[in-house]
Amino acid sequence: MNFSSKLLENAVAEFAKLPGVGQKTALRLVLHLLNQDKEDVQQFSSAISKLRNEIVFCRVCNNISDHHVCEICTSNRRDRSTICIVEDTRDVMAIENTNQFNGLYHVLGGLISPMDGVGPTDLNIDNLVTRVDAGDVKEVIFALSATMEGDTTIFYLNKKLKDFKINISTIARGIAFGGELEYVDEITLGRSIATRVPYENSLSR
Repeated sequence: MNFSSKLLENAVAEFAKLPGVGQKTALRLVLHLLNQDKEDVQQFSSAISKLRNEIVFCRVCNNISDHHVCEICTSNRRDRSTICIVEDTRDVMAIENTNQFNGLYHVLGGLISPMDGVGPTDLNIDNLVTRVDAGDVKEVIFALSATMEGDTTIFYLNKKLKDFKINISTIARGIAFGGELEYVDEITLGRSIATRVPYENSLSR
């Protein structure tokens, strides 16, 4: 692709680094910005800069937050005896949209995947064990994608938590094997949470 401006080429190259964005789409986005008022472009640039420089991860659940402890963890309206374990923030958002869960979350920051070089020590697991060991938790729900990596992670977490006096459950498999949680429709995901089953029972299905 030939560019009439090096500045244009550089901007397109940066946008093309985004997932799912090819050079043609990147060029369309950059040209769109060029047609906007300078103030609007500055506001866009400022939002991206603040996102990268000021956002933090909740020190309790590891969810993306504006504060050191997120709004979900500080809310007095949440059931603090139940923790839903998810892969990342997108899954928190998906579950929250169902309005079927009122407990707290724990964001692992990924899934165990030896093929990709991701092991248990790369995930936010030790903090989960610390939260459960504190004694306030009565139930842990595994809400991980129905993939080989998701099942491997659940198996590992179950071994880490099974000696605690808590209920360990997993969302019902209305989700097809290989399905990513964030792409499941809200009704199916909501029902999967509401009809969750004990983890040990799920192994025999």
